Amino acid sequence: MTCHGLNAGAWRAGAIAFGLVALAGCATLLGLHDVFRGERPAEAKPSSVAAAAPEGKDQMSERKTESAVLAGGCFWCLEAVFEELQGVEQVVSGYSGGKTANPTYEQVCSGATGHAECVRVTFDPAVLTYRDLLLVFFAFHDPTTPNRQGADVGTQYRSAIFHDGPAQQAAAEQVVAELTRQKVFDDPIVTQIAPLGAFYAAEDYHQGYYGRNASQPYCRAVISPKLAKLRKMYAERLKTAP
Repeated sequence: MTCHGLNAGAWRAGAIAFGLVALAGCATLLGLHDVFRGERPAEAKPSSVAAAAPEGKDQMSERKTESAVLAGGCFWCLEAVFEELQGVEQVVSGYSGGKTANPTYEQVCSGATGHAECVRVTFDPAVLTYRDLLLVFFAFHDPTTPNRQGADVGTQYRSAIFHDGPAQQAAAEQVVAELTRQKVFDDPIVTQIAPLGAFYAAEDYHQGYYGRNASQPYCRAVISPKLAKLRKMYAERLKTAP
């Protein structure tokens, strides 16, 4: 998903328009989250997902990647969306923003850890910029509800951008300011913009969840409609044709 051949105004307008459609179409379905997310394997083991192994010097000199850590409710949803985009090389569901080291899903769900469900997106900035990624992020969740997405309530469902330094912080603040100025949302944006601390990969069964469980009720009700809209409106920006 790249802005090549598309001016910034058109990209922003498209992302915003799609965001309003996606939010309107899915808001009433988010209450299914707690019901269906109980359908988990009996034996869930700690995740073996780790940071990508260092590439060889030649490969690294040819391509530079960056990472973004974003929280916007259920990480299954964000993961499924970002995995479709050109320029995205890896998406890992996990936890960040809290105080507990190596938390489990159950601990995060309790709200006691302070962590939010989030995704770490590794991307090629030559294809997809950090700003582009943020615009998609705001199009696929409601950034106006504190500690809540639909009927999912708790600090683990908060909207947050965990930046890795001044450049990402400035980009995030600029996007929020623009959306606020344009009055894209009826209510104020409450997305937390905070420095990235530790990121902990979630358990294995959370990784690539939609790809392995597309027929699961929550996936059919909430994630599939989002992907259908993405594929319809941004077919040329996806890794593969719909």
